[in-house]
Amino acid sequence: MRDFFARLYSIYAGVLFLISFLLIYPFFLLCIWIPGWDRAGRKATQYWARVYFTLIFLPVKKEMHAKIEKGKPYLFLPNHFSYLDIAMMGYTPTEIMYVGKASIRKAPLFGYYFKKLHIAVERTKTSSRVETMRRAGVALDNKTSVVLFPEGGIYTENPPQMVPFKNGAFRLSIKKQIPIIPVTISYNHIILPEGPKLLLYWHPAKLVYHKEILPGPEDTEETLKKKCFDVIQNQLRLDQANENR
Repeated sequence: MRDFFARLYSIYAGVLFLISFLLIYPFFLLCIWIPGWDRAGRKATQYWARVYFTLIFLPVKKEMHAKIEKGKPYLFLPNHFSYLDIAMMGYTPTEIMYVGKASIRKAPLFGYYFKKLHIAVERTKTSSRVETMRRAGVALDNKTSVVLFPEGGIYTENPPQMVPFKNGAFRLSIKKQIPIIPVTISYNHIILPEGPKLLLYWHPAKLVYHKEILPGPEDTEETLKKKCFDVIQNQLRLDQANENR
């Protein structure tokens, strides 16, 4: 019975996603084609995400412990257990550029929009990873914040336990002296579990923007990784404990 209602909910959410995306797509094209409009396109992505979650009646609780300053770039590093994570990061209260996997580029319409306004990376190719970090660095230099999933993709087989983080984001933070904001995305692995079914289950979602981590003179990639990992994993454990009560 639970899967039956999930199928109905998934169909409803899927139809709304398609309609809303097609309605906003002409504006995305303008933002791609008109020089200097790329920032507007990325901001529109965030507004679209927030409207979409409202339309599918999915409440998103946001806890903000970070002090995000206008015009200052940040590296937002969330855990990644579900395809829903990218859209939910649209609640981030500043302009953001996503780093996503290269296979997104194959999606009709959406792939063109993503590769033009965000960054697609082929994680199996060293040259692609290097170019991704270069482009992310340029975005940060231009005061645009970057969302990068430090697990490198959806790899965990036991959510909410994360897999070890990759080095790229932390190397970039040290090189550019950009603050890291760890982000805990709780419950998305319950709402849209990874797997072939792609069924959407109704459950309140939660985003926690933790206090920023500033790379200090003694910090290395490993020390920054540990600080960020521990903050997110501890929050995931706390939310899981609250869910099981």
